[in-house]
Amino acid sequence: MANKDLNDDALLRYSRQIMLPQIGFEGQQKILAAKVLLFGVGGLGSPIAMYLAASGVGELTIVDPDTVDLSNLQRQILHNTDDLDKPKVLSAKQTLLGLNAQTKVRAVNEVLIGDMLDKEVSRADIVVDATDNFQTRFVINKACVKTKTALVTGAAIRFEGQVAVFDMLGDCACYQCLYPDMNSELEENCSETGVLGSVTGLIGSIQATEVIKLIANVGQVLSNRLLLIDALNMDWHSVKIKKDPKCVVCS
Repeated sequence: MANKDLNDDALLRYSRQIMLPQIGFEGQQKILAAKVLLFGVGGLGSPIAMYLAASGVGELTIVDPDTVDLSNLQRQILHNTDDLDKPKVLSAKQTLLGLNAQTKVRAVNEVLIGDMLDKEVSRADIVVDATDNFQTRFVINKACVKTKTALVTGAAIRFEGQVAVFDMLGDCACYQCLYPDMNSELEENCSETGVLGSVTGLIGSIQATEVIKLIANVGQVLSNRLLLIDALNMDWHSVKIKKDPKCVVCS
C-alpha cells in the first residue's frame, strides 16, 4: 500500500503506532497490506481480532462454526447479549467493522478441512490459532507446515496460558514437535475446569502483538519458544522448543 493511501484520517487513526520508530510509515503500510487468518473468535480470538482490526490489518479472515452462547459472554468480548444464538463470525464481523471499517473482514461459518483449509492458509500471510482443542490445533499446524505459513498459537485455562510462534523458517519447530504424543482425550477445556475471562484477554493480546511484530518484521518473536503465564501468581517464563527430528509433520 502506497504512502498516498495513508490519508489524514488514517494518519490520525494509526498515529500512535506510526510514532514508534520500529513501526513508522513503512511498518504501518505492511500492516495495512497484511492478510491474517484467525481460527476461533471466542475468548482468545476476541482480543486478537479486535487489536488486529484496530491496528489496521488489511484483511482479516475469521473462521468459527459456533454460535454465541450466554456462557461465552464472560470472556468473549466480541459478542454481546443481543448476539445470543447468532453465528459467532457474523457477530464478530459486525463488531470489527464498527471498530474499523477499513479492515476487510471475511467470515467463514464452518470448519475448514482438506483443500479448503490449505487454500485459506496459503492465501494468508500469518495464521493465528485461537481454538480450544488439540485435534483442531494439530490440523491447523499441519496445513501451516505444508504451506510454510507462519503460525501464532495460544491457549488459556483457569488462571494459566501459553503462547508460541512457529515461523516455519529454517530449523523452526512446529506445534506437533511441542506435543508429539498428546492424547486429545486427556485434554482439558474451560467448560469443564473454568477460566478467568481476563486471562484469555491477556493471552490473546500477546498473540496479537506477535502477529503485528511478524507483519512489521520488528523485535524478537517467540519463535522456537513457549511463553508460559501463571496469572494467579503473576509468574511468566519461557522455555525453548527444539525441532523434533522424528516429528511426523515437519521432519
